[in-house]
Amino acid sequence: MTKKSDSSQAKKDKALGMGAKITRRDFLNGVALAAGVAALHGAIGPEMWAAADDLEPQNVRGYYPPAKTGMRGSHPGSFETMHSVRDGDFWDHAPKAVDTGESYDLVIVGGGISGLAAAQFFRKAGGEQARVLILDNHDDFGGHAKRNEFHPEGRGSGAPILGFGGTYSIESPSPYSPVAKGLIRELGIDVPSYPKYVSKDLYRSFGLKPRVFFDKETFGADKLTANVLRGGDESGVNDPAGAAGLRDFLKQAPLSEKAKDDFQRLLTEQKDYLPGLSSDQKKARLARIAYAKYLTETVGVSDELVKLLQAYPHGLFGVGIDAVAAQDAWGLDMPGFAGLNLDGKPGKGMNRDAIRDEEAEKYFFHFPDGNASIARLLVRKLIPEAIPGNSAADVVTAKANYARLDEPSSAVRIRLNSTVVKVKHHGHPETAKEVEVSYVTGNQLKTVRAANCILACWHVVIPYIAAELPDSQKAALASAQKVPLLYTNVLLRNWTAFQKLGASSIYAPGMYHTSVNLDLPVSIGGYECSKKPEDPIVVHMMKAACRPGLPAREQHKFGRIELYSTSFETYERNIREQLARMVGPGGFEPARDILAITVNRWPHGYAYEYNSLFDKFWLEGTETPCEVARKPFGRIAIANADAGAYAYTDCAIDQGYRAVQELKS
Repeated sequence: MTKKSDSSQAKKDKALGMGAKITRRDFLNGVALAAGVAALHGAIGPEMWAAADDLEPQNVRGYYPPAKTGMRGSHPGSFETMHSVRDGDFWDHAPKAVDTGESYDLVIVGGGISGLAAAQFFRKAGGEQARVLILDNHDDFGGHAKRNEFHPEGRGSGAPILGFGGTYSIESPSPYSPVAKGLIRELGIDVPSYPKYVSKDLYRSFGLKPRVFFDKETFGADKLTANVLRGGDESGVNDPAGAAGLRDFLKQAPLSEKAKDDFQRLLTEQKDYLPGLSSDQKKARLARIAYAKYLTETVGVSDELVKLLQAYPHGLFGVGIDAVAAQDAWGLDMPGFAGLNLDGKPGKGMNRDAIRDEEAEKYFFHFPDGNASIARLLVRKLIPEAIPGNSAADVVTAKANYARLDEPSSAVRIRLNSTVVKVKHHGHPETAKEVEVSYVTGNQLKTVRAANCILACWHVVIPYIAAELPDSQKAALASAQKVPLLYTNVLLRNWTAFQKLGASSIYAPGMYHTSVNLDLPVSIGGYECSKKPEDPIVVHMMKAACRPGLPAREQHKFGRIELYSTSFETYERNIREQLARMVGPGGFEPARDILAITVNRWPHGYAYEYNSLFDKFWLEGTETPCEVARKPFGRIAIANADAGAYAYTDCAIDQGYRAVQELKS
């Protein structure tokens, strides 16, 4: 790179705010805390987190992961040990194992919602004195249900501004099971009361609506337009307001005249593109063709529209319309099916019948930190001393005391920063009375024993840590490819630029993050959402790391590599550049207006859901890999949403319950 280009990049970075000084809170929760542990243990570098026998990292004063910014999700320190196990070199240099002498009724590997729910179900069955240890490789509990806190200077109440770093809400395409609903009620969450907490008309009252951003690299020009796709406020094309919105969109969108004509036809035409077939036959045909191919080959629209719609299903499937079946696109109520006269109403796809269920639609609840509040309520049930309060509302502002999670006197203990590397029966699995669990914390290898073990971790991990399992079961477990996702929360000084541009959310199919949303305005339990454009706010940005054109599983593999190998600096630059391009015309300046960034990197994100384009067994009604994968083995049972191949919280709860029922007495 020449000196001139170096200088040009430096000026650009300065305008973007790259290298801005970190806040005092970032420092206290990062460098200073690590240094404190190092001083206590006389160590530096990676060893600074090596815990002494009586002092784990989570017990150090000031330990509070939710307030950390920067790289979160699968953060540095949470995956390196398991990658070493996967690569086959861990045991070549593993330290000598230390027997802690601890014995439990149950050890749970994985502190996500499935593992926490399993602990609660186990205690209800075995009594409150049942001793349970939960081990998790991350520095916080909750799994993908991750809480991000921001503490901007000058916030009068002193309460943090919250963002969700993963699991978004209580919702599902199908009704919650009696078990899952029962646990939600037990935690004190009154789902029907949700409307009183959300200010659903707040953004509309300021003239804000969903928008679409066309980028010049993909469409020839940077342009923010109305949103006439499903979910956009101008999407009702058959009413006068919707028709006007469509006219405005077609006038503004940088599309060719053919593409505009095709788009209007796609939204308004009532044509049967599969004549002579019954509804069931049409659905069977649609299940076997990608939506992108259906649009170009069956409906006959321009490739420009494929680019426009490509990223629409990212938030649900983690892939674009090149790898989503047309049947699922119908389930998402995407255009092109109005004249097919298919039975039922579109739902949320998921390679099922895609029939909308009214009960499921109404069963929705979003906390300001997403389903992290569910994880926190579960921890409060299990270890009341760790999180103060007594309601589902007050848990939102309660501050967790991480030093109380792993006390010897507690019947339930949660041990963070602990990567399980081996689970093995003592004796033959059919007759063994105990399971030994080995885990790494800091630079130490430790062991505990338990009467039973539930593996509530990712399925792809299990074959590496449970070598006793049958090969067929290991293969089924390994097939559960996780969907890689990036959930980014950006704290802005205000949202006046969004107000000036009339944007509450932006769909950006050609950009790095394909969706950008102002925080859902929910106020609950003393927590107040941002209510004026001049107030600070969290903006949520989402990226599905996919490679269009490849089978879904291959896309996920490449996406996982991409997320692990991308630096925080690269993420930050993409975030700042994208926001500057999209809302800069409204007066947004990234160097001035971005106060903090938290990147929740999930290379192993959503549970993989079967895809009728690539998983032929899904249409044949045969035993699925997840059914084989979750079978109990001796004193080991298996939970997690992977066990149901269904990326929703109710699945995680249901699988935790099933795993408990399968344990040996």
